[in-house]
Parts: sequence; structure tokens; C-alpha cells
Amino acid sequence: MQQLATSEQILANWIVVILYMCIILFFVIRGALKVRTMADYALGNISFSPMAVGLALAASMTSAATFIINPGFIALYGISGVLSFGIVMPLAIFFSLILLTKKFRISGANTKALTMAQWIGKTYQNDGYALFFAFISLLLVTFIVLICVGLTQILSSALNVEPVLVLGSVIIFVFGYMMFGGANSMVYTNAIQATLMLIVALILLASGVDQFEGGLTAFQSRLDDIGPYFASWVNPDSFLFRNLFEIIFCQAVIGFAIVCQPHIITKSLLLKNDKDVNKYLVIGIVVLIIFFQVVIVGLFARIHFPDLAIDGERIPMDGIVSAYVISKFPFYITVILIAGLISAGLSTLEGLIQSLSSTLTTDLINPLFSKYYDPSKRDQQEIMINKVIIVFLAIISFGLSYQQLISPNLSVGIFAQNGVYAYFSAAFVPVLFGMFIKKNPVGLKTVATASIVAIVTHFGVYYGGFFPMMDQQVNNPAIASTMALIVSLLVGLTFHYFSINKRHV
Repeated sequence: MQQLATSEQILANWIVVILYMCIILFFVIRGALKVRTMADYALGNISFSPMAVGLALAASMTSAATFIINPGFIALYGISGVLSFGIVMPLAIFFSLILLTKKFRISGANTKALTMAQWIGKTYQNDGYALFFAFISLLLVTFIVLICVGLTQILSSALNVEPVLVLGSVIIFVFGYMMFGGANSMVYTNAIQATLMLIVALILLASGVDQFEGGLTAFQSRLDDIGPYFASWVNPDSFLFRNLFEIIFCQAVIGFAIVCQPHIITKSLLLKNDKDVNKYLVIGIVVLIIFFQVVIVGLFARIHFPDLAIDGERIPMDGIVSAYVISKFPFYITVILIAGLISAGLSTLEGLIQSLSSTLTTDLINPLFSKYYDPSKRDQQEIMINKVIIVFLAIISFGLSYQQLISPNLSVGIFAQNGVYAYFSAAFVPVLFGMFIKKNPVGLKTVATASIVAIVTHFGVYYGGFFPMMDQQVNNPAIASTMALIVSLLVGLTFHYFSINKRHV
């Protein structure tokens, strides 16, 4: 492990981490005291302000991927990655949020759904379909792994502790407190985390001001010096940004569909008043605009480490931001940045644990085993099962995270994208059709077929190697997901069209 932090930095970072843990535990205990049922855990029983929920949305959508992992891609491949991750995808996400949020909130409130799988099951009036989505929601564990690895990279560098020890500690602490607080504590911790992340984003973006001495031309020249395609809008030497199809078309499709994740689209259900939705969206999107620009820091890090090495030792892609923060800033700034980068990871990790455990408890375990519950103790039994599921998720996450630490395929980001993209590819058609096709209700066969086709297409394209650009050492999950989304949408529309004609015959 490369040691960059001074003894002064290490001491200050330890103090910040311990204080941070104490603040988190305060809000967890406060929230846990109000949790009596799974509904309390999943949606909370406190009246949240639109500002708090908007900040929670921004924090949940921009995790360790945005602040730690994605800038590493930009440090490797340059401006093409900024166009993809910093411009195209955010614009598609904002459009999708505005279009889908109100529709989902109205529908979610009408169905009294606690989870997205439950909403899908109730919308199409089929418990088996909800069970299917509860099962495939396990694909979201890959995103949990990304965040655990990102947090481990930051903390092991900041505290000078072996990564495996940091990984174990992070998982025990975060999964441990998420067994109790749920949404009641998560919204407030997310709001605090988003505020810290906002400060950190501004500091990181300001860190590259000196690179613009001499104007944009001088900055462009510094980027040109790094490599032949580093300052170009496309980078044929990369695995992700080889042409405009990957950079613009695929990322626009992915950005629109990515909102169909349970820890994102269900955030609006935390609002108690429909009038708060617009304010919630404005706050969330304004903060997200700043967060998504943090990927530019990858350019600054590459100029700082032209060879991506320290003392001749190669910096792993997932550790580039950690190395930049520790080596670039004085310790009194580093401690703020470390707290913010921890927040970037925990904000989404909390949302994923809360939504995934709620889904598995409510939509997988309950339908299969509720007949064994004691009716007089059902609420307590559900809460206990939810805690057991969180322990199960912690064990799985540790094993997969350890594997990604010691042997990643370029980056844990590829591993996470493959799983998460497969999930929302399957969810896209049922969510879209369920919200927008009302005149002729969509049949179960239509959406179920579309979901299965999406899963098969995604993994078929990714692992099959038969699609153009998908026979490389590292493949781009965005291509596989784009094909899955397009094919499943066409299948869904075709099935729905023929089902309408059949009804009218």
C-alpha cells in the first residue's frame, strides 16, 4: 500500500472519522426510536422537508462512483470521459427525473407501495412479478461493492491502514447502523452528507484553478501533452469512450433509464405533500449539477500525476482521487475532503442497503414465509428478518468487495455498472408503461416478457462477444444495457400493440 499521508494528516483524519461516526450514530439512534414497522423503516414516519429530501436525492444519486471512481476514468482517458459522464449522462438524468418523478409519486401513493418491486407487483396485479423483481434486485449488490471499494481506497490512504481491515470496518459499521434507523435517520444523514459533499465538490473543482494559468489554451496544451487523444472528444484507445455512439447515444439512454432504481425513484414517496415535489426537484437538480462536474477533477489529477505513478509505483485507477487528495492539499483541507468523500460513499450506500433490504423483506421473504408469522408479533418479526437480511448482504458485500480490491477488471466501476445496468434495463419497461399507458392497460405478459428479454439481451451482449466493440479485454456495460433497453422496449410495444388488437377483434 502506497503511504502518502503524513503523521499529522493521519492523526487529523482519525479525529474526523471518529467524530463523523458519532454524528451518524446520533441520527441513527434518534431515527431508530421511531421505527415500529417495516413501513416506518422503508418510508419513515417523520415529516421531511423538501430541502432535506432534495439533498438526500442528490446525495443518493452521486455516490463514490461520481466522487472517487469516475474521475479515475477521466484521469485515464481524458475529455471524452468528461463529455460522457459530466455532460450527456447528467442532462439525460435531469430530464428523466422531471418526467418520471411526479408520475411515480402519484402512482406510488395510490398503490401504497413501500418498495419498487411492490409497486410493480401492484401495478400489474401479480405477486409473482413482484417476487421476480425482488430477486433480481440482488444485482444492486454490485453497486454496494463499488461504494465499499471506493470508501476503502479513501480511508486506507488517509489513515494508513491495510485496505482489508478498512473494508471490514466500513461494512460492520455501516451495515450495523442501517439495521436500525432506516428512512427516519437516512434522510437527515443524507442531507448532512450532501452539504459536506457540496463543500468538497467546490474545493476539488477549485483545486485546478492554477492549471488555467495562461487561459484555456494553456490548459488545452497541458492536456495535449499527456497523450494523442486525451484532449479529444473521442478516445479510440479507451474501453468506454471510443466514439460518439458510446459517449452520447448510449449515455443518453442510460441516463434516462438510470432513474429506475429503487433508491432513486422512490425518494419522492418520502414527501408528505404533493406541493413539495417541485421544490424537491429544483433543490436536487441544482446540487446534482455541481456534483456531476467533480469528474473534471480527473483531469487535474492526471496533470498532477502525468505518469499515474508515485515513486515508480503505478496508482490503481480506483485510487487516483485518493492519491490526489492526500498529496495535493494541506492536512487541514484534507480532513474536510476526507469527510466529504466518505459522505459521497455513505449517502448512496445507506440508500441501497435500506431499499434493498426493504425489498427483500417485503417482496421476497414475506410472500414465501408470511404464513409462518405470528399475527400478534408480525411487525417485530418483519423488523428482525430485515436485520438478518442486512447481515446477509454485509457478508456477500465483503466477499465481492475483497475480490474487487485485489483483482479488479480495470475498475470496480465496470463490475458495478454491469449489475446495476442489468437491473434498471429490466425495470425500465414496466415502470414506463405503468406510469404512462393508461388508456389501454398493459398486460402482465407484455411487461414480464420485456423484462426477461432485457436481462437476456444485456448479459448476452456483454458476455457473448458477438456485438461490435464487445470483444475486448474490458467491455462497456453501457452498450449492453443500451441494446437491452432498446430491444425490450420494442418487444414491449409490439406485445402491447398486438394485445390491444386482440381485445378489439
